[in-house]
Amino acid sequence: MKITANKISKTPYLIAFALAATLSLAACGKKEDAAGPTAAPAATAAQPATPPAAAPAPAPAVSLVSIDLGSAVGADQKVTTATTTFTPKDSIYAAVSTSGSGNATIAVKWTYQDGQTVKEDSKTIAPIGPATTSFEISKPDGWPAGNYKVDVTLNGQPAGTKDFSVK
Repeated sequence: MKITANKISKTPYLIAFALAATLSLAACGKKEDAAGPTAAPAATAAQPATPPAAAPAPAPAVSLVSIDLGSAVGADQKVTTATTTFTPKDSIYAAVSTSGSGNATIAVKWTYQDGQTVKEDSKTIAPIGPATTSFEISKPDGWPAGNYKVDVTLNGQPAGTKDFSVK
């Protein structure tokens, strides 16, 4: 077989052309991939991955901080002047302060010294941090003198008690 200079000189051009065509096709394929359905995972991968161990700790459950009694509450539901002694004509407020976050049910049971229930009430709350929830009892014709108490439960569990008197 006779090799001529013409055939030798064309071979590098053919190889270069074939290589350029291959690279062009490969580049076109990558552009299609980026625009195609696999583009979504690439966008997701750009977001910082949060490992399961780095997830935020669950918020602490709601817990009782204090029970304050008084004859008036402010806009913040807190008693304006705390006391445990009332007159027969007073409205009596229990301001239940809590901490933590989540849904909770606060229930109060007001009782007279002989164990007679004066009133029961409950409220569902969903605080994010410290909160105060107030409850009220009143008796237009006046409270009998004596000793009383308010029992507070949180999600059905005893949370605290506050004694008071009417004089």
